[in-house]
Amino acid sequence: MLVEDSLFIFVCLLMFIVGILIGVAFLVLLERKLLGYIQDRKGPNKVVFLGIFQPFSDAIKLFVKEYILLIKINLLMYFSSPMFGFFMALMLLVGLPLSENLFSMNLFLLYMMSCLSIGVYIIMMSGWASNSNYSMLGGVRSVAQSLSYEVSMFLIFFVMFLYVESFKLIDFFKYQDGLLEFWYMNSLVFILLFISMVAELNRMPFDFIEGESELVSGFNIEYMSGGFTLIFLAEYMMILILGILYSLMFMGGSFNMKSVVEVLIFSILIIWIRGCFPRLRYDNLMYFCWYYILSMIMLILLIVFVLKYALWLNI
Repeated sequence: MLVEDSLFIFVCLLMFIVGILIGVAFLVLLERKLLGYIQDRKGPNKVVFLGIFQPFSDAIKLFVKEYILLIKINLLMYFSSPMFGFFMALMLLVGLPLSENLFSMNLFLLYMMSCLSIGVYIIMMSGWASNSNYSMLGGVRSVAQSLSYEVSMFLIFFVMFLYVESFKLIDFFKYQDGLLEFWYMNSLVFILLFISMVAELNRMPFDFIEGESELVSGFNIEYMSGGFTLIFLAEYMMILILGILYSLMFMGGSFNMKSVVEVLIFSILIIWIRGCFPRLRYDNLMYFCWYYILSMIMLILLIVFVLKYALWLNI
């Protein structure tokens, strides 16, 4: 029985990973088509029917590209950091309580915050191992940005924890049964978490790892072929993961068709923002995080804590 259960979990996990990779492929296709419509030009539309196989042809092209072994790189760190980044995204993915609840955890929010914190080290390792000034500078800027917005994002998670008094994500379903959903009860927290997630994902208008005038492509400038593919997959997988988390924490219910539509809307909003807004100035980004978002979140956290304490004392 133990062998059969282990085999069943392995097959489910394999199907889950393959499914999310196909989802990432079509998310890239959706992004390219939406950006084409926004910029009034044709997106990918040549490969088979309406360009539906374009992501797979891109993946094949990336994996079969010639790999040039650079002289100055730190070989072990250079090759291992994209693998660690991809593995970290998968580790986040398998902990999500979806319909097949394989690895549900009582302390999922703490586990998720730990995995997101590790991502900073992976970016720094990638930038440093390339031994290039451009990649190192892009890595430093990306780490500073990620750390800044992780603080506000983690404080928002603690606000949500005070509502539910549990780090288990399934308990968020129980508290949002019926019409009681957190997104309209806490619309300000809902918007602030979305802004923090966009900054955490390094997407426009917070895309400071890719300043074309001075950083070229940021920490991943020296990566090509398979290494770049793994970084690219991890980045777009994080969009889906944070979209799923956003839907489950604020819009209630288990992961069903409604949640799929909500994750799709989350992804479309991120792509839409990329097509409509210019890149901010770096100092404005930092001021916006530490002066505005963080102060609002700490005020909300204090209010919620005082209200919970007053209810506990039956005042």
